[in-house]
Amino acid sequence: MATNQTKMDSVADPNCVAPNSSQTQDKGLALLKYVLIGVVFGIVFVKAEIISWFRIQEMFRFQSFHMYGVIGSAIVTGIISIQLIKRLNIKSIHGETINIPTKVFKKGQLIGGFIFGLGWAITGACPGPLFAQIGSGYTVVLVTLLSALAGTWVYGRFEKYFPN
Repeated sequence: MATNQTKMDSVADPNCVAPNSSQTQDKGLALLKYVLIGVVFGIVFVKAEIISWFRIQEMFRFQSFHMYGVIGSAIVTGIISIQLIKRLNIKSIHGETINIPTKVFKKGQLIGGFIFGLGWAITGACPGPLFAQIGSGYTVVLVTLLSALAGTWVYGRFEKYFPN
């Protein structure tokens, strides 16, 4: 019974926008690599001042190029990475083919982007640095985390009513 359930869980949901179609599931100590990557990523966020509320406010007030440089270099890195994956047919860590579906523009993305940016400007946190801020001891950011989780739940619950 558990084996059948595991097989069902590993099959990608065709209705999901970005399914995890990996057929391999890490267990036990194999999951430690993800924790280590997360810790290193968090340290980089702290050292680069990406988690700084002051830096985020500077960006939204157009007073500093710092965050635009970070975001711009992340976009360039992403573009290059996606092109390399597509052109060189790079496989996943488990040797599986990586399928990157074509994205379709929806006007609701503009509304969602505006709401996301507004929340980011008000709270000084977006989902990436959020956990690094909490890990750095900024416990007030737990309110932002709970708000992000609530927003995610609302989106999932009412997505069918949102504009396309």
